[in-house]
Amino acid sequence: MKISGFTFIKNGDKLYIPTKESILSILPICDEFVIALGDCDEDDRTEALINSIDSPKIKIVRTVWDTKAYPKNTEFAHQTDIAKAYCTGDWLFYLQCDEAIHENDLSTIRKACEQELENIQVDGFLFKYLHFWGDYQHYHLSHVWYNREIRIIRNLPEIHSWKDAQSFRKFTSWNGGFEDYQRKEGTEKLKVKELDVHVYHYGYVRPPILMTKKRKVSSTSYHGEGAEEASSVPDLYDYGPLNKLTVFKGSHPATMKDWIAMFNWGNQLQYSGKRNPNRPILKHEKPKYVFLSWLENTFRNGRPIGGFKNYEIIK
Repeated sequence: MKISGFTFIKNGDKLYIPTKESILSILPICDEFVIALGDCDEDDRTEALINSIDSPKIKIVRTVWDTKAYPKNTEFAHQTDIAKAYCTGDWLFYLQCDEAIHENDLSTIRKACEQELENIQVDGFLFKYLHFWGDYQHYHLSHVWYNREIRIIRNLPEIHSWKDAQSFRKFTSWNGGFEDYQRKEGTEKLKVKELDVHVYHYGYVRPPILMTKKRKVSSTSYHGEGAEEASSVPDLYDYGPLNKLTVFKGSHPATMKDWIAMFNWGNQLQYSGKRNPNRPILKHEKPKYVFLSWLENTFRNGRPIGGFKNYEIIK
């Protein structure tokens, strides 16, 4: 059995993305790791950081991003597919560069891949999520954040990244354009086994000034209805009162230790009090979603009420 890790990245260093740490978190159980490396800015050190891993497993595929041809952040899915095409494993372990896996879970993941290798009914594996927010001690248990997602898929040509690369689908036909990444017609959800393993998501743990930069880059790449206007993003991102979130009491992946040690923006965060009424309300702060989150976490052990699921769980 062979496992290929794969991901995509562009300007990870400048955007404060733990690219190296993410790759290292699953590299021990991967036979290869393919990275679609976009056309980074000259002053970005992402490639050097990847090369510092100094592993023969690493394969870099150089790419050029085209957000005009792939708007609404479907370029993320396009880049994911580019990396996938270079993978040679039986199972493909997809990890975005702001995500990491705890070392204590690697044996569980590998064992599941071995057990289901010959079971062609299983298209992949579903992971649980911890969405950290503002710092490394607070995370979301909110209706507006996906609590599970597919991160391992079988190496099949009909499986493609979908929407903005959050998930995957099977396609009966494929042209590779923007419309393919958006459509539901002619597609089917993957049949997956759920693992009792968390993905540690750090995409919203950055210094406020760099979180602003990330939001502006995302706004620019979106180019579609509903995109946030870059000019409306404040200079320092306001995470809101963190005491409204859940306190994390576990341990982080070991590969994140040095990255977490760089945390130095605590004095720019709000740990008590009420939301600043002069900034737009964030989606998870809206009363409707606060109430739904309370119902889910109080009476349903975190299971969401309604909502779209892009997978079918095999028991």
